[in-house]
Amino acid sequence: MISIGRFLGHDQKFYDLLEASARQADTSVHHLVDLLAKIDNKTSSPNLAAFAESRREDKRITQELTEELTKTFITPLEREDIQALAASLYKIPKTVEKIGERMLICPQDLPAPSFKKQVQLLDQAAEAVVAMVKQLRKGMDVGTAREMNAKLQNIEGEADNLELDLLRDLYQGNYDPKHIIFLRDLYELLEKVIDRCRDAGNVILQVVLKNT
Repeated sequence: MISIGRFLGHDQKFYDLLEASARQADTSVHHLVDLLAKIDNKTSSPNLAAFAESRREDKRITQELTEELTKTFITPLEREDIQALAASLYKIPKTVEKIGERMLICPQDLPAPSFKKQVQLLDQAAEAVVAMVKQLRKGMDVGTAREMNAKLQNIEGEADNLELDLLRDLYQGNYDPKHIIFLRDLYELLEKVIDRCRDAGNVILQVVLKNT
C-alpha cells in the first residue's frame, strides 16, 4: 500500500495520536499483570490508580484526535476510519479497568494462577495491536495486514478455547455459587477485552484494504 500520508502534506499527528492510544491500551494490560502479581504475592495493597490514569489518558488522546478531525481539512486516512479505530482502541483500557475493579471486589477469592494464561494471551493481543497501528504510518501492504491480523485472530481463538476449559472446570468443580459467579464474570471480561483487541485489528485491516 502506498503511504497516503505522503500525498497529504506529511501530516503525522493522527498517526501520533493513534499510536499513543494503542500504547495506553498495552500499558493498561501491564497494569493488570502487576495487579495479579500483587494479589498473588500479598506484598502490597493493590489499587486501581494506574488503571484509571491509563483510561483517562486514553480518553484525553481520543478527545484530542476528535478535535483535530474538526480542524483538519485533509486527513491521512478517511475520517470515519480514524474515528472507528480510535473508538476500538479506547475500549481496551476501559474494559481492562473493569477487570481490575472486579478482581478487587474479592481478591481473597481470586486464584491468580488460573488467570495467568488468559492474561498472557491478552498481553500478546495488545502488543499485536500496537504493532499494527505503528505499521499504518509506514504504509502497510495487504499481505502484512492480513498476516498480522491473522495472528490476532489466532490469539482470540486460543482465548476462546481457554475460556471454555476454565468454565468447564468451574461448573464441574467444587465451588460455591458466589465463587462461580465471581470467577465466571472475570473469565468473560478477560475474553471480552481480547475481543476488543481483535476488533481493533479488524478495523486496521479494513483501512488497509480500502486504501490499497
